[in-house]
Amino acid sequence: KEHRSLLLKMKEGEAELVRLRSVEGDKLAQQDRSAQLEKEVAMLREKIHHLDDMLKSQQRKVRQMIEQLQNSKAVIQAKDAMIQELKERVAYLEAENLEMHDRIEHLIEQQVSRGALSSRARSKSEYPSVSCSKRLSGPKPLPLIRVVET
Repeated sequence: KEHRSLLLKMKEGEAELVRLRSVEGDKLAQQDRSAQLEKEVAMLREKIHHLDDMLKSQQRKVRQMIEQLQNSKAVIQAKDAMIQELKERVAYLEAENLEMHDRIEHLIEQQVSRGALSSRARSKSEYPSVSCSKRLSGPKPLPLIRVVET
């Protein structure tokens, strides 16, 4: 009886030992898994930090590009306004030029009609060269120059 009880106790002890060994193995496996997960978490934190830095850098670049775009738009608008002013000035000067041509033609016609009444009659074809010389010899208006800061 004692032998059987000892054998039973021995088998129970061996079973407990196997169970404890498996628990310790589980603990070691859990510790290994825990260490591996800690490494992954640290690596992921580092990647997240790196991505945050990249995102901030990209946001700065986008802000700078937006500022440059706005500055460019302002410059373009200023140049468009200057172009419009110049177009208006050219139209005004062309109208003035046409008016001057009309006056010159009128004066030439008057001179021709006076010349026809006098003894020396000249053909009208001689006067355009005179009108051209008058046009070229007259005082020229100074060009309009604007300084635009960019």
